[in-house]
Amino acid sequence: AKMAAAASDLLTGWCLFGLALLAILIFCWVYVRKYQSRRESEVVSTITAIFALAVALITSALLPVDIFLVSYMKNQNGTFKVWADANVSRQIEDTVLYGYYTLYSIILFCVFLWIPFVYFYYEEKEEDDGNTCSQVKTALKYTLGFITICAVLLLIGAFVPLDIPNKKNSTEWEKVKLLFEEFGSSHGLTALSFSISSLTVIGMLAAITYTAYGMSALPLNLIKGTTSASYERLENTEDIEEVEQHLLRIKSKCRDGRPLSSRDRRTLQQLEERLRMLRRRERHLESIEKSWWTKFCEAIRPLKIVWGVFFIIVALLFTVSLFLSNLDKALHSAGFDSGFIILGTNLTNPLNMLLPVLQRV
Repeated sequence: AKMAAAASDLLTGWCLFGLALLAILIFCWVYVRKYQSRRESEVVSTITAIFALAVALITSALLPVDIFLVSYMKNQNGTFKVWADANVSRQIEDTVLYGYYTLYSIILFCVFLWIPFVYFYYEEKEEDDGNTCSQVKTALKYTLGFITICAVLLLIGAFVPLDIPNKKNSTEWEKVKLLFEEFGSSHGLTALSFSISSLTVIGMLAAITYTAYGMSALPLNLIKGTTSASYERLENTEDIEEVEQHLLRIKSKCRDGRPLSSRDRRTLQQLEERLRMLRRRERHLESIEKSWWTKFCEAIRPLKIVWGVFFIIVALLFTVSLFLSNLDKALHSAGFDSGFIILGTNLTNPLNMLLPVLQRV
């Protein structure tokens, strides 16, 4: 009965994971469709963006599932439960491991082949409206550079980090043979891990930069607010009147039959293009001003200020916690060789006190 209940709970967990995948796909579709350009969008590029974003989010979603499955099979003292014998636990771990392999391989395929090819294909299409064959050849030529980078990362990850035993009497061929034997025994895991880790370093630097900026800018923008659509319309109307006056001054030069100079003709074309853009913006701002979303945002303006103050407190919490944690490591850790491991907490920071309270959530 316990095993049946456990199997039922695990099945429920996988069903919830499936619902999470569906929610991720819906979110990616809405997100990409909302922020893409309607005039310049293409079907293939839209599908590529949705699929690549979904794969990245699904890979992130697999991590808590992995933690849940491992912790669910164990008791509070760390021993495995009765139903989680060696065979069952191995099957669950292998399933999650293959999931990691598959998703990481798809990420490498998207980053180094699919996304570059689609990008260069449509860049070539904008520059030269030639035949499709030449566009594909040019896109493949540029994509080849990304494939080379991927191959280099895989080779470095496959061979360089290995701890090769140094035998005095071994020949060069035996050393190379040992490299391939080690690579075969790991099933390419080290190569895949190194490639993904290289991408993760780039993503980590971007996350650090944009998170730091966002945690400062978001609360300030919520408190300060944004420019209203009516005020932007007023500024846009003034710009339209200014451009129209400039156009009239240039056109008045040719009323007596004299032709315009080449410089005036270029200026006239630029002003006409800017006038068309400003009128499109006028129509866009008019629709925004009349939309229900704008009225809703104006109604919840006091709530935005409250949220802004809350996010400032959260940002200060992280700042103080990181400072105290790093100060604790600098004063009481075992040093650089151990990775600044702290044997016991000496300076308690507020975030560490808060997380155990929130862990049930």
